[in-house]
Amino acid sequence: MRLSEVTWTDVRDADVDVAFLPVGSTEQHGPHAPLGTDALNAVAVAEASADAYEETGTDDEGSGGEPGADRGEIAVAPPIPVGVAEEHRAFDGTMWVSPETFRAYVRESAESLVSHGVDRVVFVNGHGGNVEALAEVARRFSRDDAHAGYGVAFTWFESVGDHASDMGHAGPLETALLRATNPDLVREERVDDASAGAADRWGEWVSGVNLAHDSAEFTDNGVVGDPREGDAERGAVLLDRASAALAALAEAVADRKST
Repeated sequence: MRLSEVTWTDVRDADVDVAFLPVGSTEQHGPHAPLGTDALNAVAVAEASADAYEETGTDDEGSGGEPGADRGEIAVAPPIPVGVAEEHRAFDGTMWVSPETFRAYVRESAESLVSHGVDRVVFVNGHGGNVEALAEVARRFSRDDAHAGYGVAFTWFESVGDHASDMGHAGPLETALLRATNPDLVREERVDDASAGAADRWGEWVSGVNLAHDSAEFTDNGVVGDPREGDAERGAVLLDRASAALAALAEAVADRKST
């Protein structure tokens, strides 16, 4: 169930187990991928996972169970499109808010769902810069004695197995998922240039410390990793893995008792 597409009475009458709150960013993704990549990818994973959750039960290992076994619905909320992204400030079009503003907005958005009885929330994240802030949001949301809400944060590219080691920025993983889910938004004629100007890794490291606070310090065009290695077939695999992992997490969150 996509909240932006249903009516309030649909929500009232639904049996909602968990809400997915996609969280992304509006930031540079090189010359070939849109500024909204992180939100687009988070929404794609959330929606695919919601469909899988509602169609098929999962066992404790997340490997599949009986179809429709005591399953309610997933409510997929509209995405939060601006995140903690000041590290990309040198690139035109990038938007960001402070971590404090971000944490308050995301937490209060989740609290509004609790007021209608949807008290289990998964923050479905598509941006690395949001990870630290979302972890704190989930803890504070879950510990709040003013409501019965419980939430956790899930970052899609951390749940794709051995592919995760190729995560850069506008590189193979993000480009692959876009090619699988939003192919019209990838500027294919610019991919070679994006690859030629890309950095090999994120940051400038000495003694385990990243000396570069902003991405422009180590990548001229904003890309880290080779987007040519992210085709649509790989994107389909990534979507499969991430959505299955999220569905298994949703079941665990739905079953968790209030603390």
